[in-house]
Amino acid sequence: MLSHDSIWSAIDKLAERNQLTPSGLARRAGLDPTSFNKSKRVAADGRMRWPSTESIAKVLEATGASIDQFMSYMQPNDGRVSVAQGALPATPGAIPLIGFAQAGAGGFFDDGGFPAGQGWDLVEFPASPDRKAGVYALEIQGDSMLPLYRDGDVLIVEPGAQVRRGDRVVVKTREGEVMAKVLARQTAKSIELLSLNPEHPNRSFDMADVEWIARIIWASQ
Repeated sequence: MLSHDSIWSAIDKLAERNQLTPSGLARRAGLDPTSFNKSKRVAADGRMRWPSTESIAKVLEATGASIDQFMSYMQPNDGRVSVAQGALPATPGAIPLIGFAQAGAGGFFDDGGFPAGQGWDLVEFPASPDRKAGVYALEIQGDSMLPLYRDGDVLIVEPGAQVRRGDRVVVKTREGEVMAKVLARQTAKSIELLSLNPEHPNRSFDMADVEWIARIIWASQ
């Protein structure tokens, strides 16, 4: 039976079979790189979005897959992050983990800020991952976020979630800098961030210089 989850699951598995992230699959098919991002699968009002038949036709042509193969990939999505084949084992209750120092390097995230590629470790998630698709963990390294977060603390991050003033967030700039801050103000053109550590300055950026922003939903302390 066709369903929203089964169609997107098939696209994710097609990407995996070709050693690609969903963004990489979209690029290979000549589509916008964000076409298959997790954030594009649900509309702002909560409605489920479906990929177009044209998009599916293009990825089949780009990968050489048959429609029968694509149909065979239509299994219900289990809510875990889809990454390149072999990058992460399918471990119930586990989510991807990476350190802040590594997070700024290329290849670990897709264009929507969701985990992608290889090099991730695994950590147990304190709640059911089925309820938070796409969540991942960042391990604090160093003392730049004291007194709130200490070296070795783990932050659970939810990309694609709506963020509001006062939320603790992780931001990645287009220059590769990754930081955890408090969202002070966000407009269509700029963003203002408050530092967790009073010894570090507050930051502000043009939105054009921000690659993604994700909400911190839990921290181990």
